Order: sequence, then structure tokens, then C-alpha cells
Amino acid sequence: MASISNLANLTPATSTNSRSSSSSSVLPRSFLNLRSLNAKLSSSSHLSLRHNQTSRPSLFVRCSASGGNGSAAKRTTLHDLYEKEGQSPWYDNLCRPVTDLLPFIARGVRGVTSNPAIFQKAISTSNAYNDQFRTLVESGKDIESAYWELVVKDIQDACKLFEPIYDQTEAEDGYVSVEVSPRLADDTNGTVEAAKYLHKVVDRRNVYIKIPATAPCIPSIRDVIASGISVNVTLIFSIARYEAVIDAYLDGLEASGLDDLSRVTSVASFFVSRVDTLMDKMLEKIGTPEALDLRGKAAVAQAALAYKLYQKKFSGPRWEALVKKGAKKQRLLWASTSVKNPAYSDTLYVAPLIGPDTVSTMPDQALEAFIDHGTVKRTIDANVSEAEGIYSALEKLGIDWNKVGEQLEEEGVDSFKKSFESLLGTLQEKANTLKLASH
Repeated sequence: MASISNLANLTPATSTNSRSSSSSSVLPRSFLNLRSLNAKLSSSSHLSLRHNQTSRPSLFVRCSASGGNGSAAKRTTLHDLYEKEGQSPWYDNLCRPVTDLLPFIARGVRGVTSNPAIFQKAISTSNAYNDQFRTLVESGKDIESAYWELVVKDIQDACKLFEPIYDQTEAEDGYVSVEVSPRLADDTNGTVEAAKYLHKVVDRRNVYIKIPATAPCIPSIRDVIASGISVNVTLIFSIARYEAVIDAYLDGLEASGLDDLSRVTSVASFFVSRVDTLMDKMLEKIGTPEALDLRGKAAVAQAALAYKLYQKKFSGPRWEALVKKGAKKQRLLWASTSVKNPAYSDTLYVAPLIGPDTVSTMPDQALEAFIDHGTVKRTIDANVSEAEGIYSALEKLGIDWNKVGEQLEEEGVDSFKKSFESLLGTLQEKANTLKLASH
């Protein structure tokens, strides 16, 4: 990444659990800025409670100044979701202070996902990063290097909060995800080096390195998994690309040479609501009664078929050979679960996708809605034949699922790039305003 380029200068926090060793290999150009970062993370990785608090959903209790949870947490549908149906609820958001996550954990959240858009919002709309940013720029850090130090600190601090869940579940849950630079979405080797270095710098057992499921990054996923690094594969929009992601995971496990695969895990983030957003526009353009009747059905149908593929691929002789070495299934993670169309149920992309060995990562809106009135029952494979019918009906209308996936992937990558560039611009303006620009 011109962005992870900057990670090259971060100094890994000390940890006896780290599997990473320092690398003497030449990092991609995008890593160059990272090389200039200093070892501030280790000394600043303690949780800070002095920053301004951002607003939180009404269902969650604000952390006390002393780091407590406030009142005792009550059981919620999130607890039932995991304990009764085997689905892990994660929170799709991260900002400072990370202790804001404590009430979420108490109410059943078991992991956190982040992306460039989330950090763009967190850093550009909050004063909580100002002190660290000022210190970094005053010490001579360039803007991008400073950005990565802000991000890595948040990820480290959040990982600490979720470590108990990680340990209790023996590396199944309790992960915090951080994404490689969106600038590397078409750079196979650059993504591999970025993932390795980001993993080294964060230096937490329960970090997931997010890699996009673009065609150039499918080989990257295999190589990073083969290196013993756990991966969250993101921006999956089609069944065909999802199968390639599964194969990359299996290939990586087999190529790792490890006798114990129990700590090399992965999730495959299959995006949902964005599929309906695009499909609905296409169906409205077709305009026939049959087409209009299929609005709001494509995303859940495709997700159900993805789960069917998941069950098929993680069975049989090849998979059983890996299980003997402790391998864990690459769980399906439902992403993009917020409802974009107000005419649809606010739990549309959560309630129909409940099933064992899956993850649902939810932003505030979806999380609050499901806690308030969600129903916990296995639904993901309750109507597979209906899902197949919807999938086929859309094809008969002339819709090419793979082309839809390609368009959504391109839009997703572009969106993250814009968020990343926007944030760097915001930080540069802030540095200039403070008269702290490094140049």
C-alpha cells in the first residue's frame, strides 16, 4: 500500500505469542512510508480513556471513566444467536476510545471488523486522535505513516479486549480485523508483503488481516495463509469468486507445512445488501411484473447458495486430511448487513442468514434492530430450493451473476480507495492547520 508502505516503519509490539519474525525482504514501494515509522506503538498500546466519547446506540451502556461497564449486562438475542445456533455476532465498527466496545462485548458481540471507510469516519469526525497525531507529526512522521500508527493502535487495543473470547474459543472467535491498503487491490505481491508486515506490526494473536477477494489477490490469500497468518477475505460478491476464495484457503493450509493448523484461521466475508441495491435497480429497469417481484430477494438467495457451497467444500477426503492437523473451517461471514431500502425489514440481511459456523458482522443499525426484535432460529438452509429458484429466475431475466459481482467488487474497491484518500487529505489539512506538517 502506498499505505502499507508506511507500515514498514512501525516497530512490532513485544509479544511472546508472536509467530512473526523480522523480514529482510524488500518491501513494495507502497511500504516505504511505513519504514519511517518509529516504535511508538509498544509504549502507547495501553488503553486511553481521556478522549471524547462518540454517541452510541441507546441499547448500549456507556463505559464508565474507570473502564467499567456501568450496570450489569443483560442477556440479549446475540448470546442466543451464538449459544443456540452457532452464529457469531460481530460489530462492524471501531473508533476511540476502544473501551466503548465493552458494553457491546457484554451484550454478546464476539469480534470486530473495520475497513478504510470506518477509519475515515472515526478519525475525521473525532478529536480523540488529535494528541497522538500531533505527537507523530511533530516527531517527523509523514501523513500516511501517522495514519497507520493511529490504526494499528486501535487494532491492538481492541484485540486486547477480545483476547478472553479468543482464548475461551481456542482461536475460533474474538478477532479484530484490519485491512491492507485499498491501493493494493490489484497488486498480488504487494498485498502479500503488506499483510505480512501488518501482521508483524500489530503483533496480536487475534488479529485478522483483511485482503480483498479481487482476482489479483486470490494468490495473495493463498500465500498469506501458507505463511501462518489468519485472514479475513473481504469484498466477496459472487458464488464463483467465493469458491476461488475457499480454494485459496485450502491451498494455503496445504502449502503451509505446519503440523498444527489450529491457529491459522479465516473468514470469507460475503457481502449481502449491496447485491440487492444493484439488483433492484436492474430489475426496475427490466420492469416486468416478474422482475419487480424479485426485488429484495437476490442477496439472501445467493447467500443461501454460498452456504450450500461452504458445506460441500468443507467435507470429504481433502478437508478431512486437513482436519487431522487441526484445521478449522473458513467460516462464512455475512457483511454489508445494513438495510439500504427503508421499505425492507431492518433485519432482512441478518434474520434469514442464521446458521452454524457462520459470522454476522453488523453496524449499529442492524445490531440494534436484531437485539430489539430479532428472532433466533436456523434459517440459512431452510429454503434452499426457493433460493435456487430465485437465482435461476434472475438468470432467465438476462442477469449475469458474475458480471454483477465484478461491478460490485469494482465499486467496493473504489469506495475504499476514496475513503482512504479522503482521510489522508483530512489529516494533511489538520497537520497544516496545526502548522505541524512534516514538509
